[in-house]
Amino acid sequence: MQLTVRRRLTCALLLVPLAGCMSSAPLAERDAEAAAYIAQNSREASAALAPVPDAFTTQTAEWQDPARNRMVPVRIYRPAASEGALPLVVFSHGMGGSREGYRYLGRHFASNGFIAVHIQHVGSDRQVWTGNPLGLLSRLSGAANESEALDRVADVRFVLDQLLARTEGNEWAPRIDAQRILMAGHSYGANTAMLVSGARVEKEGRALALADPRIRAAILISAPPFYGMRDSRGILQDIAIPTLHITSTDDDITIPGYRSGIDDRIDVYQSTAAQSRAPKLLAVFKGGAHSMFTDRLAPGGPDLNPIVKTATRDLALQFANRVLNRTPATLAEWSKRHAPLVARFEHVGEMLR
Repeated sequence: MQLTVRRRLTCALLLVPLAGCMSSAPLAERDAEAAAYIAQNSREASAALAPVPDAFTTQTAEWQDPARNRMVPVRIYRPAASEGALPLVVFSHGMGGSREGYRYLGRHFASNGFIAVHIQHVGSDRQVWTGNPLGLLSRLSGAANESEALDRVADVRFVLDQLLARTEGNEWAPRIDAQRILMAGHSYGANTAMLVSGARVEKEGRALALADPRIRAAILISAPPFYGMRDSRGILQDIAIPTLHITSTDDDITIPGYRSGIDDRIDVYQSTAAQSRAPKLLAVFKGGAHSMFTDRLAPGGPDLNPIVKTATRDLALQFANRVLNRTPATLAEWSKRHAPLVARFEHVGEMLR
């Protein structure tokens, strides 16, 4: 396959916060079973998203990568009390996000024995929304080009190097189990996660070595295909680590001249590890919206939104425990508990039973 690196690496998502889901009736009007479940669980889910007092601590840092003269801000969540080396989750935000986003995930992982580091990618972070509105499309286009896609991968590698360096004064290396590192991301961040997990891309006919062997599993939330790529199999088929794919039936990216919907998310799932047969799992919620998986409270509906967030973080934690800690948790129990809101749930590989 001879697509250029620009076509392969440019993220399809250019207007995430501006693009809503396709117009449709609210889920509660389309599905009576889902409506009853939402009415019964929304208040409890909203309360569950509140931070648990004294369960975790956070700190921020601005690390400078001298090789690229690029700042890499991070926010680190860690358990308030822990012993020994802990598993690590590295999170990559979507277009226009920051290290402050997706707090419901970072808090949940840290409250359950993980260290979670949320990276801010300065070339595609919240700064794209500031400045002259007439320049917005130009800023978004620049943030989605091949150089930024590659810089995002380099950001992940740099952060891991910083955390794991056995140097004097580095408090993190002895606290992290380098054999249990998971990569996660939403939207553009899911593209980044795929690249560090083994997605195959080429430049001038030569494969780029983007996979980081320290990554043992990946969580891909609302993963769009790489821009200009019609057949994802050639790029994703050799990913050889376990992956979790999370999306929803109304997970639509809509911009002038372009739409990416649930069919693309399913194609990414089916193409991932098609050759390697690595374990993978797919969870599709009913209804929803693309930005429902961010910290925003409105997308998908104010009642559905918190339920999906709590279900997402629970599944992400169970998956991480299963593939990194080898706990005996049965992932199928999650689908039974949330059955009224789950449109599709399937897996490949005995590990994810």
